[in-house]
Amino acid sequence: MLKFTKTDKAPEAIGPYSQGVVAGDLLFTSGQIALDPQSGEVCGKNIEEQTERVMQNLGAILEANNISFDKAIKTTCFLANMSDFSAFNKVYAKYFTSKPARSCVAVKELPKNVLCEVEVIAYIGW
Repeated sequence: MLKFTKTDKAPEAIGPYSQGVVAGDLLFTSGQIALDPQSGEVCGKNIEEQTERVMQNLGAILEANNISFDKAIKTTCFLANMSDFSAFNKVYAKYFTSKPARSCVAVKELPKNVLCEVEVIAYIGW
């Protein structure tokens, strides 16, 4: 059975997808970008500010499923510019202290021209 996440503490989906889906003992989040959950507007002018907003959005989805960042087992990170890698990592490391597996790639463009996007797979069976 699938459970679909819907919380007003994270941005609503801007397309035909869910904020997150629980399948068995796993939560799969959709990629989160630096959108304010209330206004839907992009937050932050630089990679650090945008990454903070992304982490807040992911935290809200995790919280809606009664788990925290330490339950993350895999993340996929997308950067508009790989030169932001170090600054992105500094913010990322504050949240993912359990050091889940991760992929991080540079992409040509992200929705709304944001600087980063992150998705998470988390284990909810503990």
